[in-house]
Amino acid sequence: MKLPVARGALSSAVIDALSGGAADFTVAPDDDEDFHLALFVCYELAYRGWDGVDDAWEWRLDLLRLRAELEDRWQDRLHELAGPPVAADPETVPAELARIVAADDGPSLSGYLRGRATHEQFREFVIHRSVYHLREADPHTWAIPRLGGRAKAALVEIQADEYGDGVTGRMHQELFKQTMSWFGLDLTYGGYVHAVPAETLAVNNLMSFFGLHRARRGAILGHLAAYEMTSSLPNRAYGNGLRRLGGDASATAFYDEHVEADAVHEQIAAHDLCGTFALAEPDLAGQVLWGARCALAVDTLWARAVLDAWAAGRSSLRE
Repeated sequence: MKLPVARGALSSAVIDALSGGAADFTVAPDDDEDFHLALFVCYELAYRGWDGVDDAWEWRLDLLRLRAELEDRWQDRLHELAGPPVAADPETVPAELARIVAADDGPSLSGYLRGRATHEQFREFVIHRSVYHLREADPHTWAIPRLGGRAKAALVEIQADEYGDGVTGRMHQELFKQTMSWFGLDLTYGGYVHAVPAETLAVNNLMSFFGLHRARRGAILGHLAAYEMTSSLPNRAYGNGLRRLGGDASATAFYDEHVEADAVHEQIAAHDLCGTFALAEPDLAGQVLWGARCALAVDTLWARAVLDAWAAGRSSLRE
């Protein structure tokens, strides 16, 4: 992935340092765009890295110190959006996850894409989602070595599906490229980071914030459960919306795959994964629920930003 263009003083300082310039991380972020790009650039060092950037930067203490400061601010923002984690009865975690999902009243982006979106709007949606879907499942995989017993086995079961059970062409990351190809988009990993706004980067930063920290292993499981429990019906809508626009079987394969797979994953995630984890580590039961609340809250901000842009007759992407 190529380093993106900076969006403010802080992201400029981070990108300049990774490009070989002086490492001055004392500047404050200008706004959310600057903040989330800087944090995203830091996080990507733990995934596939940046073109021309020394891999040693992943563990540079001065950059890790900056990342920790940004994470503290991000956590404060998450507390504003979804409240802080609170203790929960581990026996009730699956039922509470279902209640959280049922109570979500975020805007229906899937409904809009199913029935009203233009070709260009659906293309924009695919660009937004490419930042995650081209590395789909990777942030949640960080949790595998941090679990044991039934919870570990359940997560491996879900992730094996996400990675196509060892068949490259069936990996969800690869299936999404078929959708991108139908729209004539660049298939390069991270190729559209420069084009998406802060709300899209925030969706991705949330997963890394949870997944890269053992201390938040409960939150990344709750995040995954929220995704799996709210995936099947929206993906059916996405597939139908794309067919409405003329999308062929190759273009809709990614969404059609999720309709069936996530209906199964929903039960595994709620009961076998989060339920057994909460029983094994009851002190983190509340963190599981917090992770789910955060996932839905941050996704709601993103969906609202996209729909608001379209309602105003403008692109939801950055110029």
